[in-house]
Amino acid sequence: MFDEGGQRARKRGFANTIHKKRGNGMILAVDIGNTNIVIGCMDGEKVCFVERVSTNQANTELEYVVEFRALFDLYRIGVEDITGSIISSVVPPLNNIVKSALEKLFHNAPLLVGPGLKTGLNILMDNPAQLGSDLVVNAVAGLHYYGAPIIMIDMGTATTISVVDGKKNYIGGMILPGVKVSLDSLVNRTSQLPRISLEPPKKVIGRNTIDCMKSGIVMGQAACLDGMIERIYDELGYEAPVVATGGLAGSIVPHCKRKIVCDNELTLKGLGLIYRRNVEQ
Repeated sequence: MFDEGGQRARKRGFANTIHKKRGNGMILAVDIGNTNIVIGCMDGEKVCFVERVSTNQANTELEYVVEFRALFDLYRIGVEDITGSIISSVVPPLNNIVKSALEKLFHNAPLLVGPGLKTGLNILMDNPAQLGSDLVVNAVAGLHYYGAPIIMIDMGTATTISVVDGKKNYIGGMILPGVKVSLDSLVNRTSQLPRISLEPPKKVIGRNTIDCMKSGIVMGQAACLDGMIERIYDELGYEAPVVATGGLAGSIVPHCKRKIVCDNELTLKGLGLIYRRNVEQ
């Protein structure tokens, strides 16, 4: 005889088991950048997924709710499985919109990386408050997972390089035009250069316009990173591991001569660490 009540009970038990596994540490981490919003779900220190959506300041909080829900559906994660959320942002006009969207979803306020939040990072800058929250988050993750000293490269709309010395102090860094910013500027300010994809050329010395552009953008950016790393080593007086993250790191880093580890989850891992330092403890 079909035991419908027993089957429902078993389903509830299975769902509760999943909730116990996920609910005690599953958080949503959101990194709002100028071009993309990186969204990830973390179960403890494990990153369950990483996705990117376009940064759109015209979106309403409800539209962001729909985007978040679509991601949860895609990865079969229930809203009830998320116990908290945290945001880092370099786009202040979106802060309250995304915060409100997350409050509607989870019925609790997300953390926003900024003054008042414990990071454990010792920042030796002229004005520590000016340091971007994304750079703080990357440095926290870099220290935790790779140790000190550490150099972190984030390749997004801008390419940023952050340096943590052997004493675990954040001592500064560099801001460079991003890969696509450079390419867009080149195309928009010339009459005959076409838009190209970020593919490596067959040879460094290009023999047609497209390959010349590919070499200049891809190999040129790789050479820039190699040169900056060498100059950092000279100034520090010692070498340090280098970790790269960001949507464009995978297109450039493989062509660098210096050893650089690609970690596309670095920012989300840092957000997870900061969340746990401020909530779970």
